[in-house]
Amino acid sequence: MTDTTDKIIIFDTTMRDGEQSPGASMTLREKLELAELLEEMGVDVIEAGFPAASAGDFECVSTVAERSRNAVICGLARSTPKDIERCGEAVRKAARPRIHTFISTSPVHMKHKLKMGENAVLEAVGRSVAQARNLVDDVEWSPEDATRTDWEFLCRTIDTAIASGATTINIPDTVGYSHPDEYGALIRRLIETIPNSDKVIWSTHCHNDLGLAVANSLAGVANGARQVECAINGLGERAGNAALEEVVMALKVRRDTLPFHTSIDSTRLARASKMVSTITGFPVQYNKAIVGKNAFAHESGIHQDGMLKNNQTYEIMNPEDVGVLETSLVMGKHSGRHAFRDKLLTLGYELEDDVLNDAFKRFKDLADRKKDVFDEDIAALVDDQLSTAEERASLNSLRVVAGTQGPQTADVEILIDGTVRSASAQGNGPVDAIFKAITEIMQHSAKLELFQVHAVTGGADAQATVSVRLSEDGLVATARSSDPDTLTATARAYIHALCKLDIRRAKRIAA
Repeated sequence: MTDTTDKIIIFDTTMRDGEQSPGASMTLREKLELAELLEEMGVDVIEAGFPAASAGDFECVSTVAERSRNAVICGLARSTPKDIERCGEAVRKAARPRIHTFISTSPVHMKHKLKMGENAVLEAVGRSVAQARNLVDDVEWSPEDATRTDWEFLCRTIDTAIASGATTINIPDTVGYSHPDEYGALIRRLIETIPNSDKVIWSTHCHNDLGLAVANSLAGVANGARQVECAINGLGERAGNAALEEVVMALKVRRDTLPFHTSIDSTRLARASKMVSTITGFPVQYNKAIVGKNAFAHESGIHQDGMLKNNQTYEIMNPEDVGVLETSLVMGKHSGRHAFRDKLLTLGYELEDDVLNDAFKRFKDLADRKKDVFDEDIAALVDDQLSTAEERASLNSLRVVAGTQGPQTADVEILIDGTVRSASAQGNGPVDAIFKAITEIMQHSAKLELFQVHAVTGGADAQATVSVRLSEDGLVATARSSDPDTLTATARAYIHALCKLDIRRAKRIAA
């Protein structure tokens, strides 16, 4: 099977491994929106979560499964019977359900994490895979920390998994330890050594601790793997996973040496990147491959000269191929509603009329305040609006006194459940004053884990995007807001994060 097809299965783990990044938790609504976009993109397998981890995770996986259309919906489970039973229940309504079960196999993991010997691990592999196969026809098995596992024992565990009914064997480089030659050779040797290796699909799952996740994944593909586990923006624990957008475009651009293809509609990659960045509050670095702000930007005079003569001199792919427009300065205060709607469609947004009307009003306000309105400004404006659609509180007004004379004060009004509440506070700077005034109104004990500001575009009149991460009683919420006024964006982001904490607290109490 593995050597007779050039189709590479794209397995997206943004909502599972990606969500395990500190501060990257997603709400049910956010997961449903992301799952819908992933299906539209053509993602083959969506790992929607870890059903046994919490009631909220179970609900997310179950709801994504019920609403799925074409993609395989996968849940992760440890090798325990309870985990696998819970996972099977969560994915059962999917048109194409999958259980992904795993257990550690490296000496360091078995000794210090599992406190189990080889025989006990082998027994757990056979039992867990057989149980999963009794619940669904599609079972994936992973030997955690495979790249640091003894060769002979790794072969025995994989042989046991296949004999017990696994249909996909995933080889995780769990700690990003391997390098391309080594990882590719491991995949090839396993396929050549394991009996019945042609009866399963071989998969890669590479972490980026040494910056080699994508390179290792491609080496695995070149040596027989036909599934790649990856995440939008490379989101994941520690340094992250292989970036989905990089894997897809590497296979698309370099078919001369990597003669494979995927089902991904690459024109949606930029939109997916922005959505994940907005949901998690993790900004995409400017020089990020494929989806970074500077991925198709040229400032050097030599480069500009070459681009004017032929864009292939310095671009190996067209920006349109990944959903990035060549021109960005196209909208202004004289633009009409129809033009605004068309612009949103080109940026990947299709809004209902009432949401469109609110967005258009905010665009007009922005155009009156800002000389140049770029595509990034419009995307930030709409993302900010969509991310707060279900929140019970919003900023009504803000007045700040700052400067060298002091004291720095903030007068804040917040609309909460239809009622305007106000407070004034002094602080060690305007931001501190704003946070204290909001705290007086919304009464919370959350700890500020992250406060970050960056410009959406260039220029002195650029919009500021503010990211705020709060934690309280084990719950974490991240929010972003954009506005030409940095302090206004700060207040809105802080309020958004508090609202998210309220929602997650209510869900935990209900659970």
